[in-house]
Amino acid sequence: MNWNSHQFEPLDWLIIALGVGIVSWLVYRSIQKSKKAKLGGETSSDYFLSGRNETWFAVGAAIFAANIGSEHLVGLAGAGASSGMAMAHWEMQGWLILVLGWVFVPFYEHSRVFTMPEFLMRRYTRGTSSALSIITLLSYVLTKVSVTAFTGGIFFESLLGLPFWYGAIGLVAITGVFTVFGGMKGVMTISSIQTPILIIGAFLVLFLGLNALGDGSIVNGWHQMLLFAQNPHSVTSGEGASQVTKVLSGTNHLIHSDPSDPLFGAYPGVGVILGAAIIGFWYWCTDQHIVQRVLAAKNMDQARKGTIFAGYLKVLPVFMFLIPGMIAAALQAKGASGFHMAQTDEAFGSMVLYVLPMGVKGFVTIGFISALVTSLAAHFNSSATLFTMDFYKHYHPEASEAKLVWIGRVATIAVVVLGLVWIPVMRSLSGVLYQYLQEVQSLLAPAIAAVFILGIFTKKVTPKAGEIGIITGFIIGMARLAIKIIQPACMQWFLDINWLWFSIYLLLFTMLLMVVISFFTQPASEEQLKGITFLTQSPEQKAETRASWSKADVATTIGVVVLCVLFYCYFW
Repeated sequence: MNWNSHQFEPLDWLIIALGVGIVSWLVYRSIQKSKKAKLGGETSSDYFLSGRNETWFAVGAAIFAANIGSEHLVGLAGAGASSGMAMAHWEMQGWLILVLGWVFVPFYEHSRVFTMPEFLMRRYTRGTSSALSIITLLSYVLTKVSVTAFTGGIFFESLLGLPFWYGAIGLVAITGVFTVFGGMKGVMTISSIQTPILIIGAFLVLFLGLNALGDGSIVNGWHQMLLFAQNPHSVTSGEGASQVTKVLSGTNHLIHSDPSDPLFGAYPGVGVILGAAIIGFWYWCTDQHIVQRVLAAKNMDQARKGTIFAGYLKVLPVFMFLIPGMIAAALQAKGASGFHMAQTDEAFGSMVLYVLPMGVKGFVTIGFISALVTSLAAHFNSSATLFTMDFYKHYHPEASEAKLVWIGRVATIAVVVLGLVWIPVMRSLSGVLYQYLQEVQSLLAPAIAAVFILGIFTKKVTPKAGEIGIITGFIIGMARLAIKIIQPACMQWFLDINWLWFSIYLLLFTMLLMVVISFFTQPASEEQLKGITFLTQSPEQKAETRASWSKADVATTIGVVVLCVLFYCYFW
C-alpha cells in the first residue's frame, strides 16, 4: 500500500462510507430520543429551537459549525492563497460573538422570540419586521444556500474527483432531506459530532503542510510561508476565461496602508477593520442563521457560555483554512513534487490530497462533509423558521403546532429548490469568492446593524424611523449592486467608493436618517419598549441578567479578546 498516495484509495472510501453511516445513525438516534421524551408530539419550539434545552457546549459548537461551510473550505483557503492575510479580519471576530453573548443575549432571552424579525416587530413596526425577513431570506437563497452548494461542488470536485454538478446537487439534496426530518435538533447534534473532527483534520493539514513546505521542519515551513508572502509573487484566481493573475507582495500583513499596494484598493488601511466590524456585527449579533443557535440554549447562562466558547473557536479558522491556503500558494511556487493547484479555490482540496496519508484522508473528509451539511442545514432551518414564524403564523395565528412544523418542512423544500435553481448563476462568478461574499454582505449589513444598535441602546428612536431606516438602507445597498452589474458610465463615481468605506458611510447615513425621522414621528409607548432597550429593563430582568454570569465568565471573555489583540499585533 502507498500510504503517501496523493489521491483517495479504497481504504479512504471505506472509511468515508462507514463514518457517514455512523454519524447518520447517531443523529437519527438523538432525534428519536428527543421525540420520545416529548409528550403530545413535536412542537414548533422543538423543530426550530431544539426545545430551548441545549447546553453551552452544543450552543458554542453549533455557532462555530453554522459559520464553517464550503465557503471556508474553498473560499477562505482560496483567499489565503490569493491575498494572504487580507481576509483574516473577517475571521478574527471572536470578540463580536462576545458582544452577542454579553449585550444582546439578555434582550433576546427576555423577549422569548423565535426570530430576529419578531424582535424588531416588538421594538419597531410590522413593516420593519417584514423588511428584515425579506432581506434575510433573499440573502440566504441568493448567497448563502447557493454559494455553499456552489463551493461544495468545487470542493468535492477538487478533493474527491466528483463532477461539479454531482457534488453540488448531491450536497443540497442530502442536506435538504436531513433538515426536513431532523430540524434544529439534527443540526445541533451533528454540530457537536463534527466540530472536533473538523478541527483535528484542519490542523493536521496545517501542520503537515508546514512540515512539507519546510522540508521536514514545521518551524522552517512557517518562516518559508511568511517569506513567500512577503516577497513579490504571482497568484491566479478564478476559472476558465475569467482567470486573473496578479503580482503581489506583503500578503503576510493584515493592514495595507500604501496606496501603491495592489491590495489597497480592496482593503484600504485601517478602514478594513471598521468595515469588517460592521459586517461582523450584523452576522454575529443579528443574523437569524447565528442567533438561532443561541436561542436554543436552556437559559441565559448557557447561552452566554456558549458564545464565549464560540469566541475561542472562532480564532481557529485562520489557522484551519486561510493559512493552509497561503501554504498551498507557497508549495505551488516551490514546485513541490506531486502538488497541483489549478486555481486558488482548489487550495484546500489540493492540500488534503498532498499532505494527508491514506486512511487519514478518509477520516478527515468525514468531518469536512459533516461541516458542509451542518452549515447548509443551518441555513435551511433558519429560512424555514423565518417564513413559518414571521409570515405564515402572522396570517394564521390559529395554526396548530403540528401545522407549523409541517409548514416549516415545506418551506425548507422550497429553499432547497430555489438554491439549486440559483447555482448556475454562481458559476458565472469571477475573482475571489470569499471576497465576493463579503462585498455583497457589506451592502446588506449597515441598515440592519443600524436598526439593532439604535433600537437597543436608545428608546428615543421611533418605530417609524426604524421601518424607514432599514428599507432605505437596503434600497441604497441594492442600488449599488445593480449599478455594479449594469456599469453605467454616469454612475462610475458611485462605484469608485471603496466597498468597505461605502459600508461605513451607509451605516452612518442610516443612523442619522433614523434620528432625524424620530423628531417628526410618534415615539413608542413605554409598554411597547418594556424590556426591549437598556433603559426599559425591569429590575427583575436586570437581576436575572446579573445572576447569569460569574467571574469565570469574565476571565474567559478577556481571554478571547487577548487572543484577537495578539493576532493583530503579530500580523499587523
